[in-house]
Amino acid sequence: MEITLHNTSSGKRERFEPLVPGEVSIYLCGPTVYDFAHIGNAVPAVAFDVLVRLLRLEYPKVTFVRNITDVDDKINAAGIATGRPIGELAERYAKEYRDDIAALGVIPPDVEPRATGHIAEIIDMIETLIAGGHAYESEGHVLFHVPSDPDYGSLAKRSLEDMLDGARVEVAPYKKDPKDFVLWKPSTPELPGWESPWGRGRPGWHIECSAMIRKHLGPVIDIHGGGSDLTFPHHENELAQSRCVNRGTASVRYWLHNGMLTMGSGKMSKSLGNIVTIRELLSRHDGEVLRYALLSGHYRAQLMWNESLAQAKRSLETLYQALRDTDDGSNETAASYANAPIHAFPSDVLEALCNDLNTPQALAAMHALAAHVRRADDPESARRSRAELLAGGWLLGILTKPAEEYFQGVAEAADAIEPRAIEALIEERNAARDARDFARADAIRDELAAAGIQLEDGRDGTRWRRT
Repeated sequence: MEITLHNTSSGKRERFEPLVPGEVSIYLCGPTVYDFAHIGNAVPAVAFDVLVRLLRLEYPKVTFVRNITDVDDKINAAGIATGRPIGELAERYAKEYRDDIAALGVIPPDVEPRATGHIAEIIDMIETLIAGGHAYESEGHVLFHVPSDPDYGSLAKRSLEDMLDGARVEVAPYKKDPKDFVLWKPSTPELPGWESPWGRGRPGWHIECSAMIRKHLGPVIDIHGGGSDLTFPHHENELAQSRCVNRGTASVRYWLHNGMLTMGSGKMSKSLGNIVTIRELLSRHDGEVLRYALLSGHYRAQLMWNESLAQAKRSLETLYQALRDTDDGSNETAASYANAPIHAFPSDVLEALCNDLNTPQALAAMHALAAHVRRADDPESARRSRAELLAGGWLLGILTKPAEEYFQGVAEAADAIEPRAIEALIEERNAARDARDFARADAIRDELAAAGIQLEDGRDGTRWRRT
């Protein structure tokens, strides 16, 4: 199958072809772990999870690396503010991040490197840059000299003259040029630091990713992803320093950037104070609903978060209802198709995802399949469409639970009525109906409805679902 992706570097959609036939290397900028992740942090995690699932259908070997930034000024500030050791803080929130995105159906990466585990590689890269005339030491700092790279600005499409001096980079007297950025900086005793040829210090943010990529994926990789807010300066700086270490060869062949999640007043970010955490949302919503909401917008587009959850829940329930109505008792889920051959997957879903990961179109194809399941006039046709629906669910990371379990398990309130209590009330209602005590039967139905439980009477008995 032919996969096309929008390459930020060229500014256009390109056919994807890996550098090494049959093998794909992909790196995604992960979180800086100093607090709970907000739902905007889940956008790249979910989008690239779908991309990796798709790539693994076509290529025998896909190596996916997603890093953890565990040494950073934000972590230092949080440690000082809370009085907690910085390493303990980073360890805790790295685990919280993994738990949160796992609840959204995100498969773990093949490698999850941490910046603090790559100090030797970082120092080695910096020494190479200094030897090549691309970096210099000044007052305990080592800085990348931006004018030494004639291609600087090619990713973000900015000329040196157009760039704002000091954009997320400190303007300081020890710099030869205001645009020069830090590769290494000195650490005071209370801050984390490592011995280096330039004294005790710690790495700058940009060099961390370059070193981790080189260590785990090599000097040139196929795909590098992250939020569009990282294009400049983080990815521009990362590209420049890696290119100079590579003696002019670009380190990334396809740059992919996801759009920002908004709350109606700009992008969601901790600095703006308009965030909602994944953890908070998971306390009120099923993880698949959150994932569906994120997939309902194209990964490169801006998504208005407040308007998407209610619709996502209704749409996901439509897909699950098609499975519930045709369940033969096997309780089969999308997980059954994790290792299925490519011909098992619905062509319309595949076509949408191969077109620059068009998840809204893929979800529309899923609903067309669900409609076909409901309309099928023979068991074999329903079975085939149901199988395709589940296979498509695997690619998108949804439909991961038995349908009955999904409808009975979505309890969004802390005081939600327990399944055993619901079943007991249904039995009491059935007994009342048998005794022709319809007033009591109706009262039980109303009681359950008030608790958010909808009853569905059918030939095979009474089913229930949370609304």
